[in-house]
Amino acid sequence: MGEGRWRRFAGTCWRSIAVWAVSTVTMLVLAGILPDFQLQSDSGDSATRIAVTAALGAGAFGILSALVWPLLVRALLLVPALVLGLAVFFLNGGLLIFALALVPDGRGEANPETAVVVAAVMSAVASATGGALAVRDDDAYRRRLYRLADRRRRRGSAGAGPSTPGTVFLQLDGVGHDVLRDAVDRGVMPTVGAWLGAGTHRLTPWRTDWSSQTGASQLGILHGSNYDVPAFRWYEKDTREIQVSNRPTSAAELQRRAIEHTGDGGLLTLDGASRGNLFSGGAEQVALVLSVAARRGKENRSRAGYFAYFSDPANAVRTALSFVAEVVRETGQSTRARLTRQRPRVGRGGLYPFIRAFATVVERDVVVAAVIGDMLAGRSAVYADLVAYDEVAHHSGPVSRDAEKVLARLDRSLALIAKVAEHAPRPYRIVVLSDHGQSPGETFRARYGLGLQDLVRAGCGLPVPRRARRTHSGAEARAAVRAALRRPVEEGGEKHRPASRRSEPIVLASGNLGLVSFPDVPHRMSKEEIDARHPALLPTLANHPGIGFLLVRSEEHGAVVLGARGAEIPLADLDECPGPLADFGAHAADAVRRTDSFPHTADIMVNSWYDPAEGEVLAFEEQIGSHGGLGGAQGHPFLLAPEVFSPPVARGAELVGAQQVHHVLRRWLREGSGPQVPVDKSRHEPAPDASFTAATVTPQDKSA
Repeated sequence: MGEGRWRRFAGTCWRSIAVWAVSTVTMLVLAGILPDFQLQSDSGDSATRIAVTAALGAGAFGILSALVWPLLVRALLLVPALVLGLAVFFLNGGLLIFALALVPDGRGEANPETAVVVAAVMSAVASATGGALAVRDDDAYRRRLYRLADRRRRRGSAGAGPSTPGTVFLQLDGVGHDVLRDAVDRGVMPTVGAWLGAGTHRLTPWRTDWSSQTGASQLGILHGSNYDVPAFRWYEKDTREIQVSNRPTSAAELQRRAIEHTGDGGLLTLDGASRGNLFSGGAEQVALVLSVAARRGKENRSRAGYFAYFSDPANAVRTALSFVAEVVRETGQSTRARLTRQRPRVGRGGLYPFIRAFATVVERDVVVAAVIGDMLAGRSAVYADLVAYDEVAHHSGPVSRDAEKVLARLDRSLALIAKVAEHAPRPYRIVVLSDHGQSPGETFRARYGLGLQDLVRAGCGLPVPRRARRTHSGAEARAAVRAALRRPVEEGGEKHRPASRRSEPIVLASGNLGLVSFPDVPHRMSKEEIDARHPALLPTLANHPGIGFLLVRSEEHGAVVLGARGAEIPLADLDECPGPLADFGAHAADAVRRTDSFPHTADIMVNSWYDPAEGEVLAFEEQIGSHGGLGGAQGHPFLLAPEVFSPPVARGAELVGAQQVHHVLRRWLREGSGPQVPVDKSRHEPAPDASFTAATVTPQDKSA
């Protein structure tokens, strides 16, 4: 055995002995505290005998955790992910009871409830001790990460990785360009600040399409086309179904359409990994991907990341503690907002604290661990979505203290990934980007006392329910929770096929964008047809102070934009006379024209009022930070990339649309990995819209 190998072997043995000693002490302390946990016979034992019993019990528990635990978790892979997260505590307690049964003379004993507590504490302490010792030198840290990330790899393949750099794309869901810039300036995100300050990274803003939401943006970024995605949710008359971007069946269908449209599998087809996304991007390695979650049987690898993460019981313990802390934190923050009568404000009770904790703790930890595993496995391209900020900003506001704290924790996740990159078998370039921003503002219902659906029904002469119905948030975290629980991903009464009378309009909301469709008419209704059926509807909507503009199709002028006081501007004339679009920016007309070309554009597209001075919009959903339409920061995400890449656009030009972002990322992959990256076919085919094995390293939430 060479000197270097002997030194590594000795270091591993020393750390194992240290962890065993700490576990033994922990077991002795717990035996003194917990009355139902004992390490001695009923007649009593000497201190030495008790210590020996603790040492034997700790050793047996450690060996069982290392050898048996991964097999138990793999056997439970088909169990809903969140149930698995809870079950690990009881399985861990069962292992401790079995370990104590192996102690000679039956001196170790614990009832089941106590065993769960003892096992959880011991796992957490042992993991923390091992990690702290391993981090003492970089070489040991690298070996520990690599071993955990690649347990099933053959020994002979553990040599040097590829010399060409890989690329990690980290999507900070919902973080706008100005929010990121402000967070850096105030020191909230020191990792990003260090990259920008050192000049290693370049920050570039870009503009979304009219549909400024994850479904449209991420589909365009990963698959090169978001054609015919008019909103987060929309009604399709030909299939008589509602498509919802974060429903697994809809995500799978949208991905299929995008691949058919471009003739290309996606951004990640070459040795790629997709983690925590709505779509796979063509990656072979997927985990927590909704477009895959609709599959049945062995092909569904969407939740494989949960197995990889929970295969270490210490991960479950740490994540559970952070989960509870986040629930308490949200409860305290919402209570403070209610007591101080903070405005604007939406309801944050019910299951929301748990949904928030899932997004900001569980999903973050699992996704970051999966990315670390991909890097240590040397994969060429990884794309991961972190939804924590988006979920909190919807309910607390995009510039709130609550959202700011989430940004700080996301920055620590970026720091961890950057640190791991130093120990990966190949160099990595880290690209951070967002899919959209969020615009602040109170809800439409809070300001006017009725929702968009109520207003549409009133304009149609239909009865308006006295009891207002709550709209449902389109936040991605809700879909992730439902997928983890293996429940159908539906929102409230929103079904695949609407159950309402076919003569009544279907009204759907996507942030501050509303869609009105008449299901009994098989084609897109014209303005004249709508006026003939409901003469008051279009004037009621266009003249309402909470509505910015409408898009409808006219038999006389083609598509037109309607506004207050009878404004009616054909799309062809918007450049010379923007009319109601004047406050929405120079690119609003192009965005509206593109959406008008979609086959599934609604009969009436409704964009809320927008205040350019304050940047506020009025969400048609229960959100005080929203996105989905035009107006404000929601349409201004960012792209943060290493300076070694070519500039995303020419000097003075603007990056517009998710599809263009896809082309930029594809170009960067070719710059990093050479000509073997598949050609971006979506740039060469005509388009109708011409214009883990995951490392069990926990991204520790220090603030929890």
